[in-house]
Amino acid sequence: MKELIAIQNELKANKSQYNKFGKYNYRSAEDILEALKPHLLKHECVVTISEEVEHVGAYTFIVSTAKISNLDGQVMTVTGTAGIEKAGGMALPQAFGSASSYAKKYALGNLFLLDDTKDADATNNHGRKAPAPKKTATPANCDNALKLLHACSDLAGLKATWEKLSPQCKVDERVLAMKESKKKELS
Repeated sequence: MKELIAIQNELKANKSQYNKFGKYNYRSAEDILEALKPHLLKHECVVTISEEVEHVGAYTFIVSTAKISNLDGQVMTVTGTAGIEKAGGMALPQAFGSASSYAKKYALGNLFLLDDTKDADATNNHGRKAPAPKKTATPANCDNALKLLHACSDLAGLKATWEKLSPQCKVDERVLAMKESKKKELS
């Protein structure tokens, strides 16, 4: 889809939001969408975002799907996931809203190849000592697992791909959510 390639190269979504507590800048899904609108108009494309709630074991996720389509009917979709966690004095609707915002931001960031620099809002510990890192697969390895699962076009391929993944990736929340989402899509 040539329009997507052009938009990926043109789009600049600045980190215009500021977190006073953590003292860092970040971008929201709304910032991305606002920066995207002129490019969609220029290239005659439409972006839609849909969301589903997924359950994997004891975990609940929002899976956000960003879809771009052009006038020729070509479509590209990408998903982003975020776990629903209640933090601090957060009520359940706030936890869902927060997860929804993150999932949208991740889906849009993946679709439009926004920089992969970790946003401070994802890594900030708000003055608390960071816990010791768990010995798991590297994010890059699990990111590759996510791509492999996403590329599966039938259930047999999904099963074969799953069997080849490392044990660490098989317990990664994002990988589990992608597997379940893809299984549902292909069923």
